[in-house]
Amino acid sequence: MSSGTNRILDDFAKLMTDAAGAAQGVRREVETAFHAQAERVLNSMDVVKREEFEAVREMAARARDENDALKARIEALEAKLGSQG
Repeated sequence: MSSGTNRILDDFAKLMTDAAGAAQGVRREVETAFHAQAERVLNSMDVVKREEFEAVREMAARARDENDALKARIEALEAKLGSQG
């Protein structure tokens, strides 16, 4: 009787192991489907990726710095012209 009980328990353990493996497979499929759907939604909303945002922000900062430098040069030249006239 104990060998029959052991076999039933072994079969049950195998069934549970197989069920856990199947559940992990289903979980991976659901995650993949969710990520794909989320990406489609974000793309349809024209959401900017962080890398693109950071690149544009850096370009704007450089342009602002360049603009400030040019403004200072113009003011210096205007002051120089004003003192000559």
